[in-house]
Amino acid sequence: MRKYGLEMGIGIVIVALVFLQTLGINVLPFVMLAAIAGGVFYVSRGKGKLTAMSSGGGRKTVKPSSFTFDQIGGQERAKQELIEALDFLVKKEQIEKLGIRPLKGILLAGPPGTGKTLLAKAAAQYTDSVYMAASGSEFVEMYVGVGAGRIRDLFKEARAKAKKEKKSSAVIFIDEIEVIGGKRDGGQHREYDQTLNQLLTEMDGIHSNESPRILIIAATNRKEMLDSALLRPGRFDRHIGVELPDKKGRLHILRIHAANKPIDAAVDLTGIAEQTYSFSGAQLESVMNEAAIYAMRDNADTLTSGHLHMAIDKVMLGEKTDKETSAEERKRVALHELGHAIMAELVRPGSVSQVALSPRGGALGFVRHQPQQDQYLYTTGFLHGQIMIALGGAAAEEMFYGERSTGSRGDFDQAVGIVKTLVESGLTDAGIIDSSMMTPDKWSKITTDILDSLMAKTKEMLDSRRGVFDHALQTLLDEENVGGDEFRALLSSYNAA
Repeated sequence: MRKYGLEMGIGIVIVALVFLQTLGINVLPFVMLAAIAGGVFYVSRGKGKLTAMSSGGGRKTVKPSSFTFDQIGGQERAKQELIEALDFLVKKEQIEKLGIRPLKGILLAGPPGTGKTLLAKAAAQYTDSVYMAASGSEFVEMYVGVGAGRIRDLFKEARAKAKKEKKSSAVIFIDEIEVIGGKRDGGQHREYDQTLNQLLTEMDGIHSNESPRILIIAATNRKEMLDSALLRPGRFDRHIGVELPDKKGRLHILRIHAANKPIDAAVDLTGIAEQTYSFSGAQLESVMNEAAIYAMRDNADTLTSGHLHMAIDKVMLGEKTDKETSAEERKRVALHELGHAIMAELVRPGSVSQVALSPRGGALGFVRHQPQQDQYLYTTGFLHGQIMIALGGAAAEEMFYGERSTGSRGDFDQAVGIVKTLVESGLTDAGIIDSSMMTPDKWSKITTDILDSLMAKTKEMLDSRRGVFDHALQTLLDEENVGGDEFRALLSSYNAA
């Protein structure tokens, strides 16, 4: 009825304007006033894709459906912490008996693609709550006060919908909370400050004895950017880290996404989990999906190890390209990649998974490494070894051509990044030092000293094995892709000879 009433009102106004125009009255001022009034009304209402409008056209509630914690892999610790926090909503009698104050907010912090949004959906299903989702960017407008109004409307609508559906609680999920919850520095961003202040006020107004009870779950990739007032107890009481999955977690995620796909009996998902070190849950899902696409291209009935390995390469480096290189350029790329691979086997035997000469993404070739086990602490020797592996390609080019090429640019970026880690961890001759106090000249000296020293050592080790390049070069040029076991067999045959 409201919709038809609005249309009838607009029609009456148009007819009146036409009638006045026929009487010779200038209607332009009336039109201008009506446009200004409409604009002011639009802004004052904060009308947008997020705003809960009093006219009844607010945000649609996201149905919790049947998504459960069992469908989330690789985050056992995070799930356990979250379930414990959600039990404050579920086990009401027990927490009242022990005098526990229910949590008001839960902050999920971690890298992209680790399952923060999925955890929030499962939380709503676990607590049988109304679930409403928003993104931090949806609260920000150029007009001061609009974001704050949308925050108020969001909380008001969550309570109203919970009562309407006869739920005792509602879960509000805010993704990218750092957009509105960033540190206040006293600058001129009044819109951001007012939006944050309104969120703090709403969270302070959440009482444990009110019904329906509101629980805020927020997600961020940059926890360090959040304002301290938002992080204190009584607002976001529980901070849960949602990190990249370990080997066991990756295997769990792969099995979840393989459940609806015909996997060949010879496929070893444990091996795939080993080769996807540092992959997020979203990347692992993409690996399984891309493998299925490759199987469809081949008209195969099942997903084979070959399809999965190609999918890993695509997720890491991108799809194969049609770049055509000259014979001399292909030989240079082959020697470059052999430099990486030989150095990797010298520093960490058994770590090479594949040496490829096929262009993929922005690379003309690549070496895929296979970590033996997940590692979270690194020594000076380990990081020096990583730098030497990165410098192996440029060192090989200098050995055979007397100069480097632009193909080493990414390797040098990686090496400089590792040097930065060494400095910030106090693992250089500079000792324990605050990196922010380092001058550009000091950074340049330390970086140059470390890289020049390790480059000389890398060239010395590779030069003593120059015959390995000649032995493996033609095989790589002919086959374009050499597996890790085949590459190690080439090295063994050369050593035996």
